[in-house]
Amino acid sequence: MSITLFIIVLTSIISVYALSNEEVFSKLKFNAYDARHSNHWYRFFTYGFVHAGYIHLFINMFVLYSFGAVVEYHFQIYFPGKAGLYYILLYAGGLILSVIPAFGKHKNDVFYNAVGASGAVAAVLFSSIILYPTGKILFLFIPVPISAPLFGLFYLGYEYYMAKRGQDNIGHDAHLWGAIFGVVFTIALKPGLVPVFLQQIGLL
Repeated sequence: MSITLFIIVLTSIISVYALSNEEVFSKLKFNAYDARHSNHWYRFFTYGFVHAGYIHLFINMFVLYSFGAVVEYHFQIYFPGKAGLYYILLYAGGLILSVIPAFGKHKNDVFYNAVGASGAVAAVLFSSIILYPTGKILFLFIPVPISAPLFGLFYLGYEYYMAKRGQDNIGHDAHLWGAIFGVVFTIALKPGLVPVFLQQIGLL
């Protein structure tokens, strides 16, 4: 079983169980106040294994399934022997670091909670864009495939705008910082990807 599929299976099992068990859900979710004042630092990690509902879970796991295989494939080519470790670090790093801005803002707010693997999934998605910039992304409601880099630019702009507005209950900060982490981490592993990326999108 690939690492991507293992994460999907594990996350789905825990999320479905937590949705039917309020006590488990409460213990695993990211509560900034508890993380800071009760030393529940484990919440920086466990919150990614619970979701607000089945649709939330499905979307995250579907996106991970769609792009995780791309990252695993390229990691195996570029980093033989270390591909699995680097993939886990990419996912875990995106999960943890994407929620740090929210922690900074809400560490004294007992009512702030966050759940979902969106930050980690964004890290994987944007890693795939760096690794495979000629890829296309297709949405059900848009009949024309969109180039991965163009989608990436739109995604970053949208999440930045929505994070500034702050008028919904979606963790746009997590999406944004998870995506940024995915790009930075991937390039840090192999800086030579930058000229390859620019060449493939026609800027070099």
